[in-house]
Amino acid sequence: MKILSSVLSLSLAFGLAVPCLGLAAPAAQFFGENPLTADANVGVLVVDVHTGEVIDAYGDNRLLPTASTMKVLTTSTALELLGESFQWSTCLETDGDIVDGVLQGNLYVRGSGDPSLCSRKLASGDFLAECASQLLSLGVGKVSGQVVADLSAWNNDEAVNPGWLWEDMGNYYASGIYPLSFQDNTLHVYLASGDSASVASVLKTEPSVDGLLVESRVRCTGVKGDNAYGYGRPMDAYRLLTGEIPSNRGMFRVKLDMPDPGLVLAQQLRARLLEAGVAVDGAASSSTVPAASPRRVLFEHRSPVLSAVVAETNLNSNNLFAESVFRSLASDEAGSLAVARSRVVECWRGRGVDLSHSIIVDGSGLAPQNGLSPQNLVGVLRYMYRSPHFGDLLASLPVAGRSGTLKSFLAGSRLAGKVYAKSGTIAHLKAYAGYIFVDDKRVWAFSMVVNNAAGSNREVQKLIERYLLSLVR
Repeated sequence: MKILSSVLSLSLAFGLAVPCLGLAAPAAQFFGENPLTADANVGVLVVDVHTGEVIDAYGDNRLLPTASTMKVLTTSTALELLGESFQWSTCLETDGDIVDGVLQGNLYVRGSGDPSLCSRKLASGDFLAECASQLLSLGVGKVSGQVVADLSAWNNDEAVNPGWLWEDMGNYYASGIYPLSFQDNTLHVYLASGDSASVASVLKTEPSVDGLLVESRVRCTGVKGDNAYGYGRPMDAYRLLTGEIPSNRGMFRVKLDMPDPGLVLAQQLRARLLEAGVAVDGAASSSTVPAASPRRVLFEHRSPVLSAVVAETNLNSNNLFAESVFRSLASDEAGSLAVARSRVVECWRGRGVDLSHSIIVDGSGLAPQNGLSPQNLVGVLRYMYRSPHFGDLLASLPVAGRSGTLKSFLAGSRLAGKVYAKSGTIAHLKAYAGYIFVDDKRVWAFSMVVNNAAGSNREVQKLIERYLLSLVR
């Protein structure tokens, strides 16, 4: 009776049509009676977006960890509240005057949260070259002051979400979120892969960061791939590398977070100006203190539009982009995490989706404390299907057997190319949320989570694939 009562509660909450489901619903058979998932926390909901008919439901009102399916909620909210044409601005400013070719003051780069600045993931122009070109066009041959990264737009005490795990912090996928990003806030560390059991020494980093110490305790072993992890605090010029990499590979690259991307941006801009023939007397630095005196804007860089950022966020499960979008929901409140969460809830309350009992810790799904039900996500997906922003959301979702994180999902099956969804994967958890284009007339929204199965995530994925193939006939 739990399945039927869950379906009834959903129908009452969202005005959905109640199907004739017995206790032997497909999800109950596939997950509730399978040794792999019988003792796991499972939530499944499949709904026809047009009619509201519940195709299948099992544990659909349970609050479960989301992993990266949280990005569906974050990006949908941003499209609704900010609009697909929203852009971030990054300004080159000064507090001095230009006299006889000398800029008599400091040069500031003031950020507003653009995650794509100098990104390797999303083309956004060469910001450093644009700044140098602008100064040269103004006749500047020398800067008498410093090059300062202005991080004052957001509260940098929340650069790393307090819900993230220590084992994730320091790695590229859990980089700090600042109003100024640079090159995806990712530090590429090249290690010397030597004989088995030897310690891999650090050869270089890209970009090169003045004052940064990376200590390696990484062992070269028989592992097949990168099993190295970084540890460190935001803004701290020290990173510890531990774990393993394959032996005898020569130069081997691993990726860490960039401790202070604003500072690195300032350092790189100073170096670029020197290369362009603009002398700079002062050093590069970063500041979280708001401007004490008026400044003049010399150049404004505009980011790609939000729809392009959303596409990178969902297609490649980009945590930095997701978290920057999330904090931008509260840019008028210093990027406050608490305000961003409240605006997500308020956005969907006004659209008929009740998230008041959900647990929203971050925007990417990296925090294991996140809790959404399949009802929550399907409610959002069903609303978005009727939204003017549906095209942008759909275009951002990986396609089964075709693209992004779903390239291997349902590959070669009759559902390849018909499922558009965001996947979510962390240790002991597999989740999916999106749309199934059954035929020319039927489109289903679905959400499913399998947490703590008695097997690998790969085995769970195969079970979910079999379930969907049995459901869509």
